[in-house]
Amino acid sequence: MPRRDVRTTEGRAAMLHAIAHIEFNAINLALDAIWRFDGMPDPYYTDWLRVAQEEAIHFGLLRDHLQSMGFDYGDFPAHNGLWEMAESTAGDVLARMALVPRTLEARGLDASPAIRERLRGVGDHAAAAILQRILTDEVGHVAIGNSWFRWCCEQRGLDPVATYASLALAHRAPRLRGPFNLEARRAAGFTEGELELLVSGG
Repeated sequence: MPRRDVRTTEGRAAMLHAIAHIEFNAINLALDAIWRFDGMPDPYYTDWLRVAQEEAIHFGLLRDHLQSMGFDYGDFPAHNGLWEMAESTAGDVLARMALVPRTLEARGLDASPAIRERLRGVGDHAAAAILQRILTDEVGHVAIGNSWFRWCCEQRGLDPVATYASLALAHRAPRLRGPFNLEARRAAGFTEGELELLVSGG
């Protein structure tokens, strides 16, 4: 999707619409993780139900703000990358945990601070506050993905770092580029070894 000029109302609305679309997909991804993968421990299902509830709050906040600007969800085109990865990982909960919450959603941890500051810079403090709320909650969502990814690795006797690299290659996960929000990633449960690999491009 093209980069939006947040100095214009339409450009800012288009950018917020793109984020709203990600949050809308995230609701469905959390619910799909509940419906699709049976046989997991009970806390797995309560974790992802909480994620779905929080993603719905995020979407509602963004949609309300879009409407206050004279726009609505559906007024702009949006990408489908999150759902394409959901389809790619539909056959294995390990792959889903590796590549949706701790890869695609974790990208939001990196991107949100810069977007928040751009919004503050043009005086849209309400939107900036929404981005801060999303960032705070998303740390917890990525942490849930990290926790269940490691649980799955432990159950199968797999090394998490090597397994992640193999899954990222097999499912053609996007190569992550900095700058990285290392503080948020640490809070979300990434290890120092994982962060070193991320920063080095390994």
